[in-house]
Amino acid sequence: MIVYHSSTIKVEHPDIRFSRRFIDFGKGFYVTHLRDQAVKYANRFLDRGQNAFLNTYELNTDWKTFNVKRFEKYDSEWLDFVADCRKGNPVTQYDIIEGGIANDKVFTTVDLYFSDWITKDEALKRLRYEKPNWQICLCTQEIMDKCLKFIESEEIV
Repeated sequence: MIVYHSSTIKVEHPDIRFSRRFIDFGKGFYVTHLRDQAVKYANRFLDRGQNAFLNTYELNTDWKTFNVKRFEKYDSEWLDFVADCRKGNPVTQYDIIEGGIANDKVFTTVDLYFSDWITKDEALKRLRYEKPNWQICLCTQEIMDKCLKFIESEEIV
């Protein structure tokens, strides 16, 4: 499967040590098979006056031997998981996590819930109308080394 990763630099050899911790699925290397989604995210770097690169990889999806968590929709389990990860509670039992991304519209709802401005039920009511954009979090260096092959990097201007 072809996947994309947006960054301010060319990333030929992803390194887990440079991953941020307090994001949707916790520390890991995030990719998506949705090119438009990755380009849109890269444009956020441009908006901040930074360089923007779209890195392309081949992702081997023969994951039979790995512990994979897949969220099919924005539901209570997804919301609790993202809340824990964004609070910095490490999730270490999975090698790969797939599911919806907290894009701008979804994040507004999630942020209101995290701030106790809306209840969990209200957040879930709002989220049920959202079609998840897709992200895959590769949670270990071993997974990246075994499953991810760099193809190219394209500067977005």
